[in-house]
Amino acid sequence: MTDPRPFTIDVPSAEIDALRERLALSRFPRYPHQPGWQWGPDEAYLRSLVQYWREDFDWYAQQHRLNEFPQFKVAVQGRDLHFLHVRSSHADALPLVLTHGWPGSVFEFYKIIGPLTEPQDFGGDAADAFHVICPSMTGYAWSEPLTAPGCDVRTVAERQVELVRLLGYPRYGVQGGDWGAVVSPHMALLDPDRVVGIHQNMCPASSSDDPEEATARGVIPGPLALTIDYATRQNGYAMIQGQMPDQLGFALNDSPLGLAAWIVHCFYEWGDVEHTPEERFTKDELLTNVMIYWLTGSMPHAIRLYLETMRAGHFGAPQTFVKTPTGVAQFRDLVMPKREWAERNYNIVQWTEYESGGHFAALEEPTLLVEDIRRFFRGLR
Repeated sequence: MTDPRPFTIDVPSAEIDALRERLALSRFPRYPHQPGWQWGPDEAYLRSLVQYWREDFDWYAQQHRLNEFPQFKVAVQGRDLHFLHVRSSHADALPLVLTHGWPGSVFEFYKIIGPLTEPQDFGGDAADAFHVICPSMTGYAWSEPLTAPGCDVRTVAERQVELVRLLGYPRYGVQGGDWGAVVSPHMALLDPDRVVGIHQNMCPASSSDDPEEATARGVIPGPLALTIDYATRQNGYAMIQGQMPDQLGFALNDSPLGLAAWIVHCFYEWGDVEHTPEERFTKDELLTNVMIYWLTGSMPHAIRLYLETMRAGHFGAPQTFVKTPTGVAQFRDLVMPKREWAERNYNIVQWTEYESGGHFAALEEPTLLVEDIRRFFRGLR
């Protein structure tokens, strides 16, 4: 058995100095007119964000915040997997694997780890405590990519199941949004005797085949209940990442301005915001997430997950019905199925729709998400 090795994020100051030099040389495009966020990131906002990044952003404060969570690396299938492992003070707490998505990271969970592990310190009941495991998905952040092709979401799930086995937990829950909402059901299919429940804050599920019924819900008909706006206006990034990720990867790995523009626009489009990302996310939150990709050089590997998953036919709900009890906290997201549609794919036992909050629920509505997770797992402990 391979033992996890303690890990601490420790970025040399020379890397931060080099980044500031690159930011000072940023070349902003000159557009004949400014469409705001309609065709991509708003130029004025990006200029202000880059100025803050170069002059005021304190990476080491954010590094300290991340290092407050116990972190480890362990070899799984011959390559290092990075993860946070925050054990509750309550020995009988239920282990819970939180899986992030793209363009997110384990940083997404910094607001909910404390309430999940020590609920009594946040106005909750100690009986709802979890031991929290947050893996950086394969190829993301400090987790090494696999060297051979074929690493799709099913492979990510296999490695995370093996991680939990190495940690010695006999039973556990899984939770996630975005890719995490795809990986988590695959973990349950791979490890049905130990995964007690699946909680999703995005539910990849089929739509209605009836165009009128789908349109009334605001989604397109077909195998995935994508919102009309996402399917007709927002999914260009997914086509590029699913077909030619390396064509894009060179640019994202070389330009901090380009990397920030690519990521921050997703937070604007997918968050529950109207005018600016900072209605939901602080500059520090946006930039910390960007920095994790920049400092690890992981974006080229991360976006290959789209290509590999599309090729494997695993983009969306699993093709096998998921018998594991499933709870859904549906915020204002990219995929918006009805419960009755999702019940064709999952054993839905809890379904809650929220009027506030978007794709990044752990950052946008941490209190609502935590209570939904607690409520779902109470009957499964």
